[in-house]
Amino acid sequence: MARVERFVTDLLTTHQDPDQRKLMHQYTIWHLIRRLRRRNIGRPVTPQQFIAVRRRTHAAVAFLNWLRAHDLTLRTCRQADLDQWLTDDSATYRQTAGHFIRWAHANKLTTIHAPAIRWNGPTQPLYDEHRWNVARRLVHDDTLKAEDRLAGLLLLLYAQGAAAISRLTIKDVEVDDQGVRLHLGDAPVHLPEPIAALARSVAANRKGHATIGALAPSPWLFPGGQPGRPISTAQLTQRLNQLGIRPNQARSTALFQLATEVPAPILARTLGIHTDVAVAWQRLAAGDWVNYAAEVSARSLVTASPTLSNSRPSP
Repeated sequence: MARVERFVTDLLTTHQDPDQRKLMHQYTIWHLIRRLRRRNIGRPVTPQQFIAVRRRTHAAVAFLNWLRAHDLTLRTCRQADLDQWLTDDSATYRQTAGHFIRWAHANKLTTIHAPAIRWNGPTQPLYDEHRWNVARRLVHDDTLKAEDRLAGLLLLLYAQGAAAISRLTIKDVEVDDQGVRLHLGDAPVHLPEPIAALARSVAANRKGHATIGALAPSPWLFPGGQPGRPISTAQLTQRLNQLGIRPNQARSTALFQLATEVPAPILARTLGIHTDVAVAWQRLAAGDWVNYAAEVSARSLVTASPTLSNSRPSP
């Protein structure tokens, strides 16, 4: 978050036009960063979130610069001008700027409107059988590195993205006589064997260039090559690719399957995703949980706490 704020502050100081600087301050500080804080609720900003803020900020600046070059402002810009922007090959960030334009329209700063491209589910085919074949290999193939096996299983079975996996800490793994619990969201996930054994092994034998000669143990479950830093998302993605896993496609497949088996509120709490995202996946997967609350109220206290670990038999 500090890096996001520093980026925005540095960018705002470069604007000589006070009106444009004021407008960008409203958009970046009171919209982008405020929404990011509300969404993360104290959790660290992921690299993808930082990239999204940076791209949207650059897109807003590019659009405002284009308006000024054509003697226009947000107030005087008309829909025909926006159409010209969208077809101008010299313009940059044309599609990304739609986020800024919709924000300006919602705040009555302009009359133009850029329609959003609604997400209607996965953008790639879902290969559930391939997902389970790879998961079985990761469970049983002892020739593979334990940390790679665990990272791959967290993605394939628990729909964790590479960014979320890379930022897991040793405190997220709880080991006691009751088994192994992994904190991915607000509610811990009970890991079944042999995945639990993998998690214990990785937690006890963390490796990474930055751990060699370090004065204190690394707090990260997957240490990176820089002291005090976790493995980068790019490096983890590359290692997953070597295992035959395409993170975006595999995560979509896992989310789709889990959404058919687990109610959206529990999916959000256990996987650490936003409730709206969980609801969207549930609708896409046609999961029917309308009567779930009534069903839970009729259960005994012992059976009223479903977990993801028993949503499907382990591979």
